[in-house]
Amino acid sequence: MSVAAIRVGSPASLDTLAPTALPDPGEPGPGEIRVRLAASSLNYHDFAVVTGMIPTEAGRIPMSDGAGTVEAVGDGVTAFKPGDLALSLFFPEWVDGAPPGGAFRRVPGDGIDGYARECVVAPASWFTRAPAGWSAAEAATLTCAGLTAWRALFVDNAIKPGDTVLVQGSGGVSIFALQLAKAAGARVIATSSSGEKLERLRELGADETINYREVEKWGARALELTGGAGVDCVVEIGGAGTLDQSMHACRVGGHVALIGVLAGFAGPVNTALLFSKNLRVQGLTVGSRAQQLAMIAGVEASGIRPVISDRFPLTSLADAFRHQAANKHFGKIVIDI
Repeated sequence: MSVAAIRVGSPASLDTLAPTALPDPGEPGPGEIRVRLAASSLNYHDFAVVTGMIPTEAGRIPMSDGAGTVEAVGDGVTAFKPGDLALSLFFPEWVDGAPPGGAFRRVPGDGIDGYARECVVAPASWFTRAPAGWSAAEAATLTCAGLTAWRALFVDNAIKPGDTVLVQGSGGVSIFALQLAKAAGARVIATSSSGEKLERLRELGADETINYREVEKWGARALELTGGAGVDCVVEIGGAGTLDQSMHACRVGGHVALIGVLAGFAGPVNTALLFSKNLRVQGLTVGSRAQQLAMIAGVEASGIRPVISDRFPLTSLADAFRHQAANKHFGKIVIDI
């Protein structure tokens, strides 16, 4: 019996992503669970791996996100039982507290094999429960994008009713940040280059929107929309290309959660603005197991559900990434396994 999977080719590119058959992983050992994977979802990190921007060994099984049904549990496992829906962790060995030094070497789909496959046997600690009542496709959107937004707002910050949050674009992290901020009673300003997408962001609850193609200095516009006070938090996905505008948008003492590099890996930083406003610019990469469990409790309490833009079968993983690269999506792209 074999298990279908996708491997990264050599050299890594969308054209060299290759289907493969893996040996069945067998029964779980002590402390392990066997999961029949049903869904994954695309993140920019996954795109960077499969296109070679993030080097990994040839033959790596990509995809950091995975959700599926527990088929069997090994001795000593009490957190899961057969039939449970399990959700993967981006950092399987980061339990709580500060990130351990070696955490980034063990990311599924990058440092170790990921979830572009039908079945896996792994330590039970590499998974958490999924939100009650969620499908595998919904749950699979949370591992990277959902937890990144949660940490930006509620771990590295403490967003509360009446605060103002600025989100950029309409990808998975930005939409989760919009939904979570609104659930916390915050005001949200959203940016995009698409009038159609801005309308959809307003339908999701954005209080104000800015078309950054039409308003080049959108940081100053955000200041105007807050009466000159500035926003409390920017969920910054652009990186070097948008950081200055984000800092302009912030209030004195504001927080820029730096999570992406879509507009550039490096560039000049307006250090005078940074210190004169007493800003806190903090890089972050997803979060810990404890934070994932807190997020799951949070989405259950708020009732929010993920926005799924498109769905592709595992065999069309390369096409899903092409769709992502064309920026045709609004929300998360899900892979059905």
